[in-house]
Amino acid sequence: MSSAKASHLLSEGQLEQVALRFRLLGEPMRLRILQAVCARPRTVSEIVEAVETTQANVSKHLALLAGAGILARKKDGQRVYYSMKDPLALKLCALVHKQFASG
Repeated sequence: MSSAKASHLLSEGQLEQVALRFRLLGEPMRLRILQAVCARPRTVSEIVEAVETTQANVSKHLALLAGAGILARKKDGQRVYYSMKDPLALKLCALVHKQFASG
C-alpha cells in the first residue's frame, strides 16, 4: 500500500469513534429526537411532546446525544434547551432519507 493511501486510513481509535457515532444514530428514538430539534432549540418537555414518549426515555437519549457532542445543551433558568451541535449528523440523516425517497 502506498504511503499516500495509508495516510488516509483511520486509526483504531478513530474507527471506534465512527462506530460509536453510527451506534448512536442507529436508534430510531434518537433520530426522532434529532428531527425534533433540527429546526430550532427545544426544551425537554417540547421534545417529549414531539416524539410522544416519556420524559425518562427522552432524558436518557438526550444525555447520550449530548455526551457524544451531537446535541448542545443550554440551561435558561429552570429550562434546558437542546439543539443540534453536529450538523454532520443531520446531513447523514438527510442523505439516508434522500436515498429511500428516490428508490
